[in-house]
Amino acid sequence: MPLEFGKYVKTVLERAVDEAQEAGAATVEAEHVLLAIAAEPDSTVRALLESAGLDHEKIQDALDEEFERSLSAAGISVENSELPPPRRSAKRPSRMGASVKLILERGVVEAESKRNLQPAHLLLGVLQLNVGTVPRALAMAGVDLDDFKARVHRSLTDETERR
Repeated sequence: MPLEFGKYVKTVLERAVDEAQEAGAATVEAEHVLLAIAAEPDSTVRALLESAGLDHEKIQDALDEEFERSLSAAGISVENSELPPPRRSAKRPSRMGASVKLILERGVVEAESKRNLQPAHLLLGVLQLNVGTVPRALAMAGVDLDDFKARVHRSLTDETERR
């Protein structure tokens, strides 16, 4: 049985803080939430991610590629750069960025009622970001975002009808 939505969100956000700390980030952002979702054992969300060819490692690779391309667009080559690699921060991030707030708002809005909230609503909130690191990284990974969103919507509808 899937976790209650509130507990699921709390667990994902705690893991997202760990992901941000591991990356040396001062703020928890959408990419950390997506990585945290991919690390969670919820079978429905995991199956949805796998249907798009995604897991934690592939998401991290796509985020790394997006970072390198963004730097390249600014005229910075990672290979020739003297930028140090990201280091785990000694301090845990204590702030949620604007993208995390959008994820939560958009995921909850998609539910017909609060009692219908499911873990996949959080994933849908991530997928509804139109700009930023995550949509660019997913596009670079070859994910058809419109198709993926439609599959998540269908999954949520099917789950609601089973209840």
